Amino acid sequence: MKTFILISIFLVVVYILVPFSRLRSLERFYAHGFHTPTRLDHIVFGIGSSKNTWPSRRDYVKLWWVPRKMRGCVFVEAPLQENATDSHLLPPVCISEDTSRFRYTCRGGHRSTIHVARSVLEIVRLFNSSSDIRWYVFGDDDTIFIPENLARTLSKYDHTLWYYIGSNSEIYGKNSFYGFHMAFGGGGFVLSSSLANVLAKVLDSCIERYTHLCGGDGRIYSCLAELGVGLSHEPGFHQLDVKGNGLGLLMSHPMRPLVSLHHMAHMDPIFPNSPTVAAVRHLLSVAAVDSARILQLSVCYDRRFSWTISVSWGYAVQIHGRHMLLPDVLPVQETFEPWNPNQNASSRLYNFNTREIHPDPCHRPATYYMENASFTGDGSIRSLYKAKAYENCTSDLISSPWKFEEIIVFSKKYDPNIQQLKAPRRQCCDILPSRNGGKIMEIGIRECKDDELIYMRP
Repeated sequence: MKTFILISIFLVVVYILVPFSRLRSLERFYAHGFHTPTRLDHIVFGIGSSKNTWPSRRDYVKLWWVPRKMRGCVFVEAPLQENATDSHLLPPVCISEDTSRFRYTCRGGHRSTIHVARSVLEIVRLFNSSSDIRWYVFGDDDTIFIPENLARTLSKYDHTLWYYIGSNSEIYGKNSFYGFHMAFGGGGFVLSSSLANVLAKVLDSCIERYTHLCGGDGRIYSCLAELGVGLSHEPGFHQLDVKGNGLGLLMSHPMRPLVSLHHMAHMDPIFPNSPTVAAVRHLLSVAAVDSARILQLSVCYDRRFSWTISVSWGYAVQIHGRHMLLPDVLPVQETFEPWNPNQNASSRLYNFNTREIHPDPCHRPATYYMENASFTGDGSIRSLYKAKAYENCTSDLISSPWKFEEIIVFSKKYDPNIQQLKAPRRQCCDILPSRNGGKIMEIGIRECKDDELIYMRP
């Protein structure tokens, strides 16, 4: 009875002090369950594919798809001929509706992009009877999602509002041509369920108006623009319109959870001496240990040799054989080539700061790649990094950044709350005492103190 009286008094006080409009807002907030974190079963995936590309790209989807925990469909324009034995490990294949009635006037484009755009409409129709859907996520058949980070990122947003979430291209010229405010489909984009339901009603009329557009993502963007909805930019979605070595891009990942990767088949394997799919699988294996920390960059300094050490957790550790101020470490190393390097000057203009790599390998940082990660007995995480190739650059092994047999990084599992996701802060790292005669470097990653600066201490 005492508890009941206290609760009653509390509700009366709230009713008096809080405006009625605010109460309605709170009622709506809790009624839709926005206070609970987004789970994988709150998300529906729409994967754009075709009968020609699906057989060769299905292995990419198999890397991240979680059977019985995920819902969605792979959309193809015509029935497939294969009878694979591993279909239960993949999302179901859905045959797109006939799109021959729509005009398509893009020179050099493919009509199949119409069915990719209409997958938004079709998947909403398939799942509109499910009341627990919060988000619709769209990508290509070679888009690789990190599901836990996708759900973690979406937990920042209220799905009852109209949200269009994603990112654009790394190349300035592509954004200038297609639109800086368009989410590129290869990197993936997200629609809140409330917005997707409305878009599905009007999408066909937009497709009729935008016959000149080549891509499906452009049609979606144009229709959303007509609805008055803008892009909520999330830098964890990666279009990756580059070729060659992606080391520089991955080492400089933003302070946001890694959500997606694209165009892996057009780049060198992200781990040397490994096939592309196996290399991505290797990255996802450590993401399963600590998904929120994957690719997050920490920088620390070794005063003995004036070294600067960059730790891209779960991917690689680089030792720069000189002192670098932190703002000079953060720009992306240009280890890669643009998608069309000979097209025009704008193809080499990027949407981020870059720094050139030295033409002499002996002046480049020593790079150690992730071997494995596992939990220790005290609940910490131990990740191991080894060099895949050595440069014969110096006879002074005592002071060479290549002298280590392995680098071990210790950290705690990173589980950021909503506030940390909205206002992230880079974590600090320390060089721990060396072992095995100085051939093993150990590093500890931790939260920075309130007033701690990341710099070379005297």
